[in-house]
Amino acid sequence: MLGTLVNALAIIAGSLVGLFFSKGIADNYRDIIMNGVGLSVILIGIKSALVSGDLMVVIFSVILGALLGEAARIEARLEALGKYLEKKVAAKSSDTSSFARGFVTASLVFCVGSMAIVGSLESGLTGNHQTLFAKSVLDGVTSVIFASAMGLGVMFSGAAVFLYQGLITMTAVFMKNFLVPETISQMTSVGGLLIMAIGFNMLKITTIRVGNLIPGIFLPLVWFILRGWLLP
Repeated sequence: MLGTLVNALAIIAGSLVGLFFSKGIADNYRDIIMNGVGLSVILIGIKSALVSGDLMVVIFSVILGALLGEAARIEARLEALGKYLEKKVAAKSSDTSSFARGFVTASLVFCVGSMAIVGSLESGLTGNHQTLFAKSVLDGVTSVIFASAMGLGVMFSGAAVFLYQGLITMTAVFMKNFLVPETISQMTSVGGLLIMAIGFNMLKITTIRVGNLIPGIFLPLVWFILRGWLLP
């Protein structure tokens, strides 16, 4: 859990820096910074999405994951959590939507990436935290930019990262026999597609409910287990 703890603290620290400097950044600079970040997020997503060659597994995972996530209303629940936190922590905010938007966007960016998945798995399977340490640096820098543009909600995404990555790390210990390189690459590719969707949303090209696609990341693991039972 050390890597996950460091990651969460890096996001909090970066957010504090971003909030400190946010008042001195003009709106036009914030907009162009967010455009640059959005393009960078798409690039990261493309690179991750091309990791696996098992396109059918990736495609079906995204589609079935979307159905499951839509039924569970994950995106709406994330937004509701963001608004709840806003009422408790940032009730005096002049922009009633910025807190929830910052929380949801930052949580998705920091959670669905390949480094979050692979790093958490490495941490649980081998005790190697190097990938999460590297991710901590990247997320810390990104959170500076996010917080300066989207406000206090970004800082609370550190808690979402801690819970999400911590759960993957703890689960990896019990799922060691199923987490083969093939499955991990498929999970990474699905996560890459979700990151691309986040980037498109940040550029206001689309309004994809990315939170509802999250279950798809874990469906390659489910498929690997079912395949072992059905085709021993």
